[in-house]
Amino acid sequence: MTAYLLGFALAYLLGSVPFGLLLTRIAGLGDIRRIGSGNIGATNVLRTGRKGLALATLLLDAGKGAAAVLLGAAWSPDLALVAGGGALIGHLFPVWLEFKGGKGVATAAGVLLAVSWPVGLLAAATWLAVAVVTRYSSAAALSACALAPLYAWATTDLPRTLFIVAIAILVVFRHRDNIGRLLAGTESKIELGKKEAARP
Repeated sequence: MTAYLLGFALAYLLGSVPFGLLLTRIAGLGDIRRIGSGNIGATNVLRTGRKGLALATLLLDAGKGAAAVLLGAAWSPDLALVAGGGALIGHLFPVWLEFKGGKGVATAAGVLLAVSWPVGLLAAATWLAVAVVTRYSSAAALSACALAPLYAWATTDLPRTLFIVAIAILVVFRHRDNIGRLLAGTESKIELGKKEAARP
């Protein structure tokens, strides 16, 4: 039990590192929370017009999720799942930002790839396909979350499937505002290379 609690706590701290916020500040762009949706993830970083920063944010956010799972797996398969969940919760509710974090898409993708790479790849392909067709990052994320448990059911065991269901629920929960905007037709689309000014 001590190992699980310690593993969860360390993974939570790793997941709570706000790479999008740190990278945009280092680049001299100010507080990413004052731009676009106010989110700290890669999609909102893209709204600064800096594709390289958005890609770096995506890779680092996904990397911390995958790293947590792989480090946990070095101890036991169960701890790998505990650590993956801790990293995602850390990203969604980081202690450093008053528990107001990102939407969890990239971090969840990293966790899924490390827990079950077929599920991770299928979920990523789903996100990409929906994003290309609709240009809504949120719709792509919700579609990937809806299908990830089905992919897991078809390709992996029950414990991992139940874990992936929990991951999907967490990410959908963080997208509840996006769901409202999608239904109202006011959700922002992905705009490659378009720079948005910071809010006062």
